[in-house]
Amino acid sequence: MPAVKPSLAALAACGLAGCVSAGPIPGTPEFAAARVSRAYDCGIGIDRGRIIAGLPREDRARFIAANASYAVKSYKAPRRCEAGERAELQRELRAGPRR
Repeated sequence: MPAVKPSLAALAACGLAGCVSAGPIPGTPEFAAARVSRAYDCGIGIDRGRIIAGLPREDRARFIAANASYAVKSYKAPRRCEAGERAELQRELRAGPRR
């Protein structure tokens, strides 16, 4: 039996537990892209090149596509950013993408 990717395993576990996700699953390139987009909303400077370089090669195209999608949504409907959320985003983005 082939190995299941962590994102698929997390999705399956979430489905079995009956939880509902409002956004991308943590640990996926789409989640990283959503966090980068939110950081832009908050006015945090982002080094996308460093984040992309930290992703596995096979996930980079997914990140770039998702980031472009979120950027369009963010541009159309920017949201407020509280100090706590801003600090959390800065910590997450300094740490880099999780694998």
